[in-house]
Amino acid sequence: MNNSLFKDVIGWGVGLWFIGYLLGFVFFPLLPLSLIGWAITPIGVVITLWVLFKRIKSTLFQRYLLIAFGWVLIAIVCDYLFLVLLLNPENYYKPAVFLYYALTFTLPLAVGWYKSRKNPTRHAA
Repeated sequence: MNNSLFKDVIGWGVGLWFIGYLLGFVFFPLLPLSLIGWAITPIGVVITLWVLFKRIKSTLFQRYLLIAFGWVLIAIVCDYLFLVLLLNPENYYKPAVFLYYALTFTLPLAVGWYKSRKNPTRHAA
């Protein structure tokens, strides 16, 4: 895996997950537990779209497919290790969490599709 791909998949994947993790701690004293995921979601979507459009430069759809798989794997593993096992929340896996996993996978695919269609002759890695 070259440095650029490593940064796009692992760097941004862990970074975006960590932003959501921190937001969970920020919202914890402010919101009921059932609303924290719903409060984080729109913020996370905006930040994720910014990363996908501004920080990831590729127009190659296959790269976004790798990013999608990498990011959702990072999200699932980190959630399990640092939320479910470490903090032991009651019934962590709720609709907001499944929406988060779905968006983590589909946003890179949607942006990758858009960028690959916008510049069909230019396939930068």
